[in-house]
Amino acid sequence: MNLIKKGLDKVLSLFCIGLFGFLVLLVTWQVFTRFVLNDPSVISEELAKYCFVWLVLFGAAYVFGEKGHMSIEFIKHTFPQKWQLGADITIEVVIIVFAICALVMGGYNATSLAWTQMAAALQIPVGYLYAAMPLSGLCIVFYCLHNIYHLIKQGVPQAKKA
Repeated sequence: MNLIKKGLDKVLSLFCIGLFGFLVLLVTWQVFTRFVLNDPSVISEELAKYCFVWLVLFGAAYVFGEKGHMSIEFIKHTFPQKWQLGADITIEVVIIVFAICALVMGGYNATSLAWTQMAAALQIPVGYLYAAMPLSGLCIVFYCLHNIYHLIKQGVPQAKKA
C-alpha cells in the first residue's frame, strides 16, 4: 500500500507541477496577446480555465496524501486520549463519504451530462473539464483509506508535548 501511495504521490506532484507551469505560460501568453497585440487569445483563456480546475482538484488530492488538509486539531485534542484515534478515523470516514458522494458520483454524473457539450473555443467535450472530479475523488478516497490503515496500525496517539 505504501508503494502505491508513493507512486501516486509522485504522479500527482509531477502532474500538478506540469499543470502549474503550463498555466503560467498560458496566462502570460494571454496577457501578452491582450495588452501588446490588442487581440486576446480565446483559446488560451479557455485552456487556462481547464488547467486551473484540474490543478485545484488534483492539488487538493495531493494535499490529502500529505495530510496537509485543514483540520481543527484543538477540538480533537479536547477529547480523552483514547478517543482521539476514533476521532481521527471518523474524520477520515467523513472525508471518504464526501469524496464518494460529491466528487466520484457527482463528478461522474456531471461528466456524463457534459460529454455531449462542446467547449466554445477548444471544440472539445466539456466532459474533459468535469472528468477531474471523479478522478481526484478516487485519489482522495485512496489516501483516506491509507490514512485509516496507518491510524489503526499505530494505535492510540500519544499526547503531544508542548
